[in-house]
Parts: sequence; C-alpha cells; structure tokens
Amino acid sequence: MIHLDTPTPGGTVNARIGKVYLSLSKAHRKTADYVLSNAFRSATMSIDELANSVGISIATANRFARALGFDGYPQFRAELVCGFEAMLAPIDNLRTEVQRPATSTEIIGDSLSEDMANLEATRRGLSPDLCNQAVRMILNAERIYIVGYGASAFLGGLMAHGLDPFCDTIQCTVGSGGPSHVARQLFKYTPRDLVIGISFPRYAEDVITMLRQVREKGVPVLALTDVPSSPLASHANVTLYAQTRRQFSPNSEGAALCLIEAICSAVAHQAKSPVHSASEMTKFVMPWLYQGSTPASRKTSLVDTTEPE
Repeated sequence: MIHLDTPTPGGTVNARIGKVYLSLSKAHRKTADYVLSNAFRSATMSIDELANSVGISIATANRFARALGFDGYPQFRAELVCGFEAMLAPIDNLRTEVQRPATSTEIIGDSLSEDMANLEATRRGLSPDLCNQAVRMILNAERIYIVGYGASAFLGGLMAHGLDPFCDTIQCTVGSGGPSHVARQLFKYTPRDLVIGISFPRYAEDVITMLRQVREKGVPVLALTDVPSSPLASHANVTLYAQTRRQFSPNSEGAALCLIEAICSAVAHQAKSPVHSASEMTKFVMPWLYQGSTPASRKTSLVDTTEPE
C-alpha cells in the first residue's frame, strides 16, 4: 500500500503526486507508484532508465513530470534528488566517468593523481596542536576502541594493528559481532579510556550514535573524517581530517589509510621505549613469520661488519 503523505527525501515530489494521483492516467499512475516505492532508486535514474524500469516510453515519462507541474524530467529529477545529494553524488560522478572515453592506463593514472592531490590537501590541513593532542590521547589512554563500519571497519583494523605495539589494550569493530555488542563493550569505558571514530561520506549512522553515547559518558573521543561539517566532528574532543575525494567511488580509502599510518608513526615516535616494544613483539611472533633464505642483496646488510676492538 502506498502512503502518499509519508515524508521522505525527495523534495516536493511526494506531495505533488499526492495532489494529482487520482487524476493521473493509468501509465502515469503506474509511474507514480514506482517512484513512491523506489524514491532513492528513481533519483539515480536518467529518463530512459526510469522509462525502461516502469515499462513506459520516454515521452510518457516526460509527460508524467509535466503532469506533476514540472517543466520536464530534468526539473522533476532535480527535485527528487533533494535529501539524497550526499548519497547520489558518487553515483552521478561514476555515471559521468564511465561515459568518458579513456584507456585503463589513463584511468589508473588519474586515480593515482586524485590520491596525490588528496594527500597534499590533507598534509596542508594538518593542525600542529590537534596532531599533538591526538597522539597524547592515544598514548595516555588505558584502553582504546576504534569504531568504524563498512570500509572504515577495515581502516580501523589497520589502525589497531599499527598502534598495537605501543598500546596496552586496543580493540576495533572488525569481527565484533555488530553495533549492539560494541555498545556493550563501550558501556564499560571511562574518562581514562579513548574511543576513535572513523567515518567518511557516506557517514555510518552507527558510528555517530556510538560517539554521541560515549561522549555523554565523558569518554574522550578522537574522530577521523573528511571535513569540519562531518557529523562526527561535533561529537569528538579532537578531529583530524583527510581529504578523500574520488570520482569512481564515494571515498579514497588510500588517503584515509595514509593519515592513519602517519598517526601511528607519530605515536611510535612519542611512545616510551618504542624500539624495545617493537623488538619484543617481533620476538614473540617470530614462530609465525617465514624464515626462508635471505636474498643475496640483503645478506650483506644483515652481517655485522664492525671491526673487533
């Protein structure tokens, strides 16, 4: 059953359909039903894609837009997009890019250029005070939990791996059992601990909820995101930003990962006895490391060439 008065993203399209629905032709009513039931999908479609999905002609799709009071399909789609802009931007970028003639080499080169531009913008945007605060928060925390979902969960896992030699207790959401399980763990956290939240467009609602909850408990929060207007920033004590623009996907995980690795390097530099910690960990995991023959080019660098006294 279609509820014409249900408020959803899509500007005034739903309201317009509600006003004229009973007077629409059979084909136009079929189109209206599809749009109301598939608002997001419809917002991603060109006029020929919508016509094909509904089973009508392109001319009928254009007349449907006019029946709702729009000048034509472009104005109808522009209004339908309202509220979905952030989610649709990567799809629109992808549609534009796949229509551009280019070789695989050109696409790979352009992608690498995007990441280099992202990294340079990220480097220029670093705040010395915020970087120092972030490193101190990590080193002073008794326990650290890294919260991230989707691609950010894997970024959080890599961050936990990088920080592990220098932190006593560090966990992340990878393989955690879901948001409710993470919430049960974070309930135990105190102002002596630290929660690191990672999310980039399109932001994960679960991360925002977690950060809001722990911040209300007085637990320090470090956020890694893209811009000051990110919903994570308002729930964090300290926020570090990585530019993650990408034409073929919502984000560049490469740029975000570089920021994470840079933070881990700064933590290693400021940690107490980092060489001892790294050495002891390497010694402990040695049974699981491959101990094959050493390439000839490296053997000389591993031999102590100092003269005996």
